[in-house]
Amino acid sequence: MEEYITDAIVLRKDPRGDLDGRYTLFTRRFGKIAGRATSSRKITSKLAPHLEPGTMAKVRFVEAKGTQIVDALKSARVALSLGELAALAELVPEGMPESALWEMLAHGPFSWRAALATLGWDPMHARCAACGGGHAEYFSIPRQEFYCRPHAAAHASKAARNAVSFIHAV
Repeated sequence: MEEYITDAIVLRKDPRGDLDGRYTLFTRRFGKIAGRATSSRKITSKLAPHLEPGTMAKVRFVEAKGTQIVDALKSARVALSLGELAALAELVPEGMPESALWEMLAHGPFSWRAALATLGWDPMHARCAACGGGHAEYFSIPRQEFYCRPHAAAHASKAARNAVSFIHAV
């Protein structure tokens, strides 16, 4: 059983069972990791307030039959909405530290243009996936493609049914 301590930003929390939670964290040392916290949804849980999405915390976790979060201490909040945190949880690859992205999240200023460029999708030279036009300002998370405003709007109307997410990258 290995034990690790690192700074982390909580991107997402999902309920598991009656009392447990599964948390997606973006860590300084390990990149994105997902871990389970036992009894974190109990009303008396001392861990739950430190693992709310948007919280920056010092986290201790162990690797034994998966990742288990055993302790956390909140230190700050990041200035991103729950939707933006969920989008990051989808985009950031697991287990790959991104120091530039960490600095943007932890110390600001955060911009989607810089974040996408750091993650390998540079919006500066992007073209619309639908028409090939050069002014692609929206990024589709599930498709991992850029779209111009008219085509993003067309895909967004379909997305309402399919829960497709777009990021305004410009």
